[in-house]
Amino acid sequence: MQAGIIGLGLIGGSMGLALRESSIFKTLLGYDTSPLHSRQALSLGLVDECVEFEEIQECDVIFIATPLDGIISTLQKLRAPSPTTTIIDLGGAKKKILDSIPPDIRKNFVAAHPMSGTENYGPNAAQKGLFENKIVILTDLDQSGEFQVALAKQIFVSIGMRLISMSAVEHDRHVAFISHLPHVISFALANAVLSQEEPQNILALIGGGFKGMSRLAKSSPIMWRDVFAHNKQNLLEAIDHFGKEMLYAEKLIQEDRWEELIAWMKKANTLHTFM
Repeated sequence: MQAGIIGLGLIGGSMGLALRESSIFKTLLGYDTSPLHSRQALSLGLVDECVEFEEIQECDVIFIATPLDGIISTLQKLRAPSPTTTIIDLGGAKKKILDSIPPDIRKNFVAAHPMSGTENYGPNAAQKGLFENKIVILTDLDQSGEFQVALAKQIFVSIGMRLISMSAVEHDRHVAFISHLPHVISFALANAVLSQEEPQNILALIGGGFKGMSRLAKSSPIMWRDVFAHNKQNLLEAIDHFGKEMLYAEKLIQEDRWEELIAWMKKANTLHTFM
């Protein structure tokens, strides 16, 4: 079989490396709107060849690993595929994408979200083994073709992923808390420090805590703008919940209610018993 990858950044490039290891596909073709990314992907061995969009459509399996608005525009451009063509998107929010799929390719489409990534982006950020022992969430599988679902599952298992299925509505609500909200917090933390006078003096003192919490602030603004826009209502709800917790902590500290603050922190300690 032949696989095509549209979007050759962190996720698309890492998928190319993973598929090469799995040996499922004889050839890996790539397509990216950036000529620089295409050249980098070839030099890094992420794909065998970079081709035009029309040739990507001839592949047996097509992965779409662009920012979310790019996934939607790509789906509108795809011509009606063969009955066995499998189209898999790798985006981080699902409902808006699924609502936009042209009816003539819906059975060919499998919505997937690999819960893996880093704060880096572009072809140079691609990593071998990025997906190993990670979860991939497959959504609304009842609307996808049986052949396409079976093949998608085989591919993800072959690259070492664990499968979870749920509706797009459930997915978007859950990831708002565990993925999208942490990115907003990280961007906010970074900007809070940068807004201070002479922030370089503050940053000279940083340790592991700040580095860990601010790591996500290095992420692609374009990619995360799309994610935040696609999952706007769920993210706003998550931000509201987080804001209430911050205000509660502020009140306890302001009023010297230290025992209650300890209880609040002890409750947070229990989170990792579920992980």
